[in-house]
Order: sequence, then C-alpha cells, then structure tokens
Amino acid sequence: MSSKAATPELKKYMDKRVFVQLNGARKVTGVLRGFDPFMNLVLDEAVEETNPTDKTSIGMVVLRGNSVLVLEALDRISN
Repeated sequence: MSSKAATPELKKYMDKRVFVQLNGARKVTGVLRGFDPFMNLVLDEAVEETNPTDKTSIGMVVLRGNSVLVLEALDRISN
C-alpha cells in the first residue's frame, strides 16, 4: 500500500464552474482553480448555499478533500 495519494482526474474541470456537496449538508458552487492529490479544492467566486433561498458569496476558498462528498460540473466539459 503506497502512502502517496493518486492525483484525482480533475484537470478537465479546471476553470469551470462546479457544485461541491460537503459533509454537514453544506453546498458550495464556484470556479475550480486548483486541487491536490488529497482532493483539497480551491474555488474562486465561491457561493455557499445555506438553504435553497439563502446564498452567501464567500470569495476564494479552500475545501478540504476529506469533507467533499460530491463534485459536479456545472459548465460543459470537453473530452
């Protein structure tokens, strides 16, 4: 078993709008600007949705990979 994490295949999501569902029922959308082998994500122009009617702009954020449950592209992704 290797201690080095495999790099997630997220290159095609770079600079695209994504929706990220986090543990604790948190939801964030933003533009993916970076990631690392542990799936820590850097989102720009991030907006946190605390409930369906309440959205808060939170700017540039780092999301810890171990809290990411779902990552979904909102922009069209070319192969």
